[in-house]
Amino acid sequence: MPSSKPNIEKPVHGSISPAELRMLGLKIEDVIDFSANINPLGVSPNVKEAIANVDFSRYPDPDCLDLREALAEVTGVNMANIMIGNGSTELIHLLARSCLGGNSAAVILAPTFGEYELACRLSGVEPVFIHARAEDDFHWNMNEVRRQIKQIKPQLVFFCNPNNPTGLYSQKETIELLAEATAPGILAVDEAYLPFVDKRWNSTSLLEMENVVLLRSMTKDHALTGLRLGYALAPTRIIESLRIFQPCWNVNTVAQAAGITALANQQHVTQARQLIDEARSYLHTYLTYSGLRVLPSSVNFFLVESGDAKKTRSQLLEHGLCVRDCSSFGLPEYIRITCGVMSDCEKLVEGFRKIYNKHV
Repeated sequence: MPSSKPNIEKPVHGSISPAELRMLGLKIEDVIDFSANINPLGVSPNVKEAIANVDFSRYPDPDCLDLREALAEVTGVNMANIMIGNGSTELIHLLARSCLGGNSAAVILAPTFGEYELACRLSGVEPVFIHARAEDDFHWNMNEVRRQIKQIKPQLVFFCNPNNPTGLYSQKETIELLAEATAPGILAVDEAYLPFVDKRWNSTSLLEMENVVLLRSMTKDHALTGLRLGYALAPTRIIESLRIFQPCWNVNTVAQAAGITALANQQHVTQARQLIDEARSYLHTYLTYSGLRVLPSSVNFFLVESGDAKKTRSQLLEHGLCVRDCSSFGLPEYIRITCGVMSDCEKLVEGFRKIYNKHV
């Protein structure tokens, strides 16, 4: 008899699914997507050219040597401390598999990315959530967080920085204190949206603490969501434990070629940050003027308290505008909006004007 499987729900993610589009009678070209947090400039021409020249008949390099070399040069981290993943989501699940099981414990600082919870549950662990409060603009009480972590003694802690969906970006001292409270357990710091932060601090020095893993994504800043590409920076002992669980050829040849080329074209991300700053300021101004509560953010997305997120999303979708209903984050009164090109942002403001039937 097959063993019983846990009743686990998959997390909800951004963007609009083809199945939902069909149900609504819409085509993908009919919808402007403000729910997926990717580079508004899309894929750079250099990356498209690199992809076009890939030989599909060759096996991918299972060690991703060229890409790791490029990352070592960009990050200043030794190749032995770099591991490539099929998106950072794969690395999240590998971490949970390598750290958890039996009577182990895990902590997640919430509200945040749903894959952390799924990874823990699939590893047989019910994670403990430490929640930030809306009345504090979703800033955690770090003294209380550290107290709870020391009491729980988890083998693994997930912390998203900058955080999804709140856009909160924590400073180095905060992460160091979290790592100290977590030791000897592992603190996984998910930096998927770090490239969108204007005033970033260098987090690679955290690797000296020996229990910190930095998770990074190249699907957001370089708009490679369809290829899936991410990497982990970690002490050698952690990298070696992750490799045990990682399947061979997990990162395809196209993704590797795209990643190498993208790393050599950082100006593409710099240009995106400039566009994002302008779009964020524009949307903040007009949505706040409409009477909506708009939360501050350091990245390319932000939260808006709309009252009924599901209804707001549905109403905007009728006008070909897709925002993120944050009910799956435990925030049913909030939507998340990604900063797009200005012409699209103007259409979003017009959409809000229509559903609220007033000038914004």
